[in-house]
Amino acid sequence: MQRLNVVISGFDHYDGVDVNPAAEVPRALAEQGIGAPADSADALNDVSLSITTVALPVSFANAWPTLKRTIEAVRPNIVIATGLKHAARGIAMERCATNLMDAARPDVDNALPRSTPIIPDGPAAYWTRLPLRAIINDFAHDGIPATLSSDAGTFVCNSLFYHLLNWASDQSRVLAGFVSFPLVCEGDVDPMRRHGLPLDQQIHAGRDVVRETVRYYMQPSSSDILLA
Repeated sequence: MQRLNVVISGFDHYDGVDVNPAAEVPRALAEQGIGAPADSADALNDVSLSITTVALPVSFANAWPTLKRTIEAVRPNIVIATGLKHAARGIAMERCATNLMDAARPDVDNALPRSTPIIPDGPAAYWTRLPLRAIINDFAHDGIPATLSSDAGTFVCNSLFYHLLNWASDQSRVLAGFVSFPLVCEGDVDPMRRHGLPLDQQIHAGRDVVRETVRYYMQPSSSDILLA
């Protein structure tokens, strides 16, 4: 039995958002776990999983340092950062973190960086380390609306994602990536007109992300990766 440590981050507050999936989903996964293995051949049978969550400020200066302190304390095998995409209709699996801060509105510290690199001498971009194909296939099986997103924008989510992958690039075997959740939308709403998903469906999606990432960690396969 192999012990794996997973860190899942979210953001602690968004203005005007009453139910924040980037806080609720990580909390639910830590409390409820990711469920039983699918069958006796499932790689999850060989794993003892520990999930640690951390809430981050929507701050260019402080989001990454807060996550990094948790990473240094936990020494995780997998780090999944999550955020909120207001206009999304489903789960957005982020493929790429770009070396750019270009804020259209201030963060919680009233910082408003414009056309500024996150790390001046850093690469232009990093690709996610999550098994996107396997995750998207799970979403389709479970009826969860989802999309592949080219990037996480140019606000704090992208800045955090870039710092995370920059850190992961120096680690021998750590999987890391970013998931954007939509707004929480409950009740009977026409799916074609609805922006957002019910919270329980988003928690299910978060469970799929963790399960497939753990499986990929245990049994890596190039067929699980989908970047383009």
